[in-house]
Amino acid sequence: MNVSQENADPTSGLCVPQCAYPDPCLESTLIFSGTAHPELAQKIAESLGLKLSPSVTRKFSNDNFYVHLGTTVRTKEVFIIQPLSPPCSDNLLELLLMLDVARTAGAQSVHAVIPYYSYARSDKKDAPRISIAGRLVADLIITAGATHVITMTLHSPQVHGFFRVHTDHLTAHSVFIEHLRHKDLSNSVVLAPDIGHAKRASKLARTLGISIAAGEKMRKTDDSVVIEGIMGEVEGKDVILMDDEIATGGTIMETIKYLRSYNVEKVTVVGTHGLFTGSAVERLNSLEEIDEIIVTDTTPLPPERRPERLKILSVAGIFGEVIRCNVMGRSVGELFAFWPSN
Repeated sequence: MNVSQENADPTSGLCVPQCAYPDPCLESTLIFSGTAHPELAQKIAESLGLKLSPSVTRKFSNDNFYVHLGTTVRTKEVFIIQPLSPPCSDNLLELLLMLDVARTAGAQSVHAVIPYYSYARSDKKDAPRISIAGRLVADLIITAGATHVITMTLHSPQVHGFFRVHTDHLTAHSVFIEHLRHKDLSNSVVLAPDIGHAKRASKLARTLGISIAAGEKMRKTDDSVVIEGIMGEVEGKDVILMDDEIATGGTIMETIKYLRSYNVEKVTVVGTHGLFTGSAVERLNSLEEIDEIIVTDTTPLPPERRPERLKILSVAGIFGEVIRCNVMGRSVGELFAFWPSN
């Protein structure tokens, strides 16, 4: 059972709230959490001065899910927070059931808050007879009842278009900038592991006032890649290696190995979603060049999946402010993943 707890210090958002806490503008807003990441859901609720609404999720003996929302949602703005982190299939099904309950129980609108949309990696048909799962799962979420989707740093921008409802695609850009600006960046360069992520890395580099480089990566298997070259100046630099997701650590390992030939001795790894699956922890711990690994709390991370030199930044304030802006009808353009930098 998910039960809210009170906390007097809300996480600060990016915009100045228009109403003092408790916020009368949010009187019709309910925040529910699935079982995937209740800690993040709690922080998001606190950033709004709200309590998590109660819910129950359990399994029957035949492995079917039972989901119950513990308070009336009739005519309410319902936000359901559930990243599609491992176990992805269970967390997806739980989200679908919660959306369906809110829809059929008379909610005014149903918002699916998905901090980590794992199926975004299946965004194209690159082999015969395979499913574009990112689009299929988006259709399931909408069919289940979502009238609005809030997510963060999709694997590729076209996945945004898979959702046929209003979708806010957010970036963790602001929390990375706030953390990195306190470091000495005089000899630093931002490195995208491949051309596909160069735009996102370029935005970070411009804001920090440093140069950018990009790798030429070829993926062989889910946990194996080959780095074939680097475009840009990295010789003797402190590298900020930026990716959207850190799963097995294969890309990071191969990139750092390649950078050794350029006399790179210090690497800061930045990734919005930190999964650290498989042998990722062992791989990353073995790389002496890594100075720090910076991720956000879009997914839960148990102790056994936390590598050394890890820093977790919270994006609860970003999600909280987007929820507030949606309820109040305010723009959230500055928080979009591909909005131009000022």
